[in-house]
Amino acid sequence: MYFKLNKSVFLLMLVFSLNTFVKAQDKDDKQQIESIIKTIAEGWKEKDVEKTTIHYDDNIDWTNAFGDRMQSKVELKALLTEIYSLNFVMKGKSENQYKDINFLTSEIAIVRSKTVVKGQEWGDGSKMKDRHNNHLMVFQKKYGQWKVISHLISQAWTKK
Repeated sequence: MYFKLNKSVFLLMLVFSLNTFVKAQDKDDKQQIESIIKTIAEGWKEKDVEKTTIHYDDNIDWTNAFGDRMQSKVELKALLTEIYSLNFVMKGKSENQYKDINFLTSEIAIVRSKTVVKGQEWGDGSKMKDRHNNHLMVFQKKYGQWKVISHLISQAWTKK
């Protein structure tokens, strides 16, 4: 009886300790992921391809709201270089409305977020309605660093 009681207490202490460790790890990891998202957004705002892609994995699977799919960082950099050179695309102001970070494991996180772009123009100079871009990002912790391994952007126009 004495052994079982101590064993149970030990197991409870172990579970509590592991739970505390995981929560502490999640908090630190969450801050790292939030920082990465901020860096990517700053890269877009500054039209800086290197800053935008620094936290993407070399084998990123990235799809924008128009269905353009890139399957490497090299391809993504080429596309962003083209996008950033188009003045009408880069007009407007982006407002991040939320980001939800969920850890599936200690090495995999899913991030859902929404950005509203106001004041963007079409190629002919006419104004676009506000764009509501939803992002689904998958992060993987590799060698102690979080990397974006997949990023899907979808767009929902304002409903009447």
